[in-house]
Amino acid sequence: MKSVYTVNLAQIQELESIVDAASVSSWQDTEAFWQERLEIAVSPDTHIDCIVYPNTQEELAAVIAWAGQNGYAVLPCGGGSKLDWGGLVKLDSNLRLMAVNTSRLNRLIEHAVGDLTVTAEAGMKFADLQQVLAAAGQFLPIDPAYPQQATLGGIVATADAGSLRHRYRGVRDLLLGMTFVRSDGKIATAGGRVVKNVAGYDLMKLFTGAYGTLGIISQVTFRVYPLPVASETVLLTGAPGPLTQATQILLSSALTPTAVDLLSPDLVAKLGLGKGLGLIVRFQSIPESVKQQSARLREVGEKLGLQGASWGENDQKQLWQTLPETIWNHTQDSPIICKIGVRPSETVKVMDELPIQDAVIHAGSGLGILRFDQTVTAETLLQIRRVCEAKAGFLTVLAASPALKQQLDVWGYTGSAIDLMRRIKKQFDSHNILSPNRFINGI
Repeated sequence: MKSVYTVNLAQIQELESIVDAASVSSWQDTEAFWQERLEIAVSPDTHIDCIVYPNTQEELAAVIAWAGQNGYAVLPCGGGSKLDWGGLVKLDSNLRLMAVNTSRLNRLIEHAVGDLTVTAEAGMKFADLQQVLAAAGQFLPIDPAYPQQATLGGIVATADAGSLRHRYRGVRDLLLGMTFVRSDGKIATAGGRVVKNVAGYDLMKLFTGAYGTLGIISQVTFRVYPLPVASETVLLTGAPGPLTQATQILLSSALTPTAVDLLSPDLVAKLGLGKGLGLIVRFQSIPESVKQQSARLREVGEKLGLQGASWGENDQKQLWQTLPETIWNHTQDSPIICKIGVRPSETVKVMDELPIQDAVIHAGSGLGILRFDQTVTAETLLQIRRVCEAKAGFLTVLAASPALKQQLDVWGYTGSAIDLMRRIKKQFDSHNILSPNRFINGI
């Protein structure tokens, strides 16, 4: 257990005057789950004094203003599912650190069914929003990690789209508007609640994937889609050469899958899906279209000598639930989870040649997730990163033990945009109080 500083009684009373007594928790009184989640988000020499749970957007703004006035940096959190992603929070100068939890900002603001938009507070859980949308025959086409725990604000802050990005693109492409609290405690708004409104689009791009370093998101507006009428999943497994051909044929065809993922041999075996590399493809549309497209892909696989299998509407739900759970699960001690990006044409080669364990790479974009056990060394990760960079790609360490993260640069970015990023950070957070040092190059 880390040694900790504590806020004094006067500070506790000031915070309680902003929220209420039940919404401020000193570190010593914080439940074990949150202590564990927060400790892996900060460097070993960084201590968290307290956690504050604002109940409204206005309380959130007042808490952030109080933090800036009293020498506190802020670590925003929602469901806590992705607190261990990115760099370790580390304080500058004489700042102290408090966590601000947005999970009580979880209300639905507006669901414009006819306009296909929804506005909700950032602390609302993704799974809860999907239930609301499903009642109206709609859904938000994002496939994030930990959907039962992940909040909307956390999904935007980490740009966590998942397999559905093949058809519906990324989080920033679905985000129509947002409200956020600046580092000085002022509330600001970008975009709007209708599809035609494009004001503030660049600002929303900046906040998507910024890991809470530019402001704390309090409300979001998304574009939503009708639930598909029918769905079917096709899996092809086999050797790298034929699988590369099948992938190229699929991506250059007129077929319209919603997800196209390459699976590593280890993951294929772990899921009990066969042997060799895997190509898993999901079609969602009207029944006739789904049936024809699935049959066409199976024919391609058969001609190339690949093993084929398919799952209908009911059977595939378990498959698409088990697949991400296998990649993201935290039952294993200190799993190492990385985000990878390579040219789409190189995805199969990367899967085949590198010492990769469990991996899912989205074939259309070249983005994906790698999972390793805790025995993998920093040098092995750097080796994989060098190969990715040679293929015009990258490797970012999302989740790992603080000890491993201290051995390497988790982001690994050395491009020309660093100076621009620093200027943007300075403009939005001049005193560096929001998630300090969590982002690229210590931003």
